[in-house]
Amino acid sequence: MDTENCGYAVEDRIVMISMKNDPDPIRPGTKGTVSRISSTCTPGEVQLGVKWDNGRTLAVLLPVDLIEKL
Repeated sequence: MDTENCGYAVEDRIVMISMKNDPDPIRPGTKGTVSRISSTCTPGEVQLGVKWDNGRTLAVLLPVDLIEKL
């Protein structure tokens, strides 16, 4: 999965479905706006920087974390 084909773009609105492997995860149902997109060192993973509506900024790791586009 490269950043051009991950299905998300900067400024897309998203909602969190589930976040794994984070000690202080974003709660399911929280909405946010994608602020950046970058690939990771692991093939098939993309990291989305997100500004969450609750004031937090925390990236999601696709496909580990589950989100939906609004």
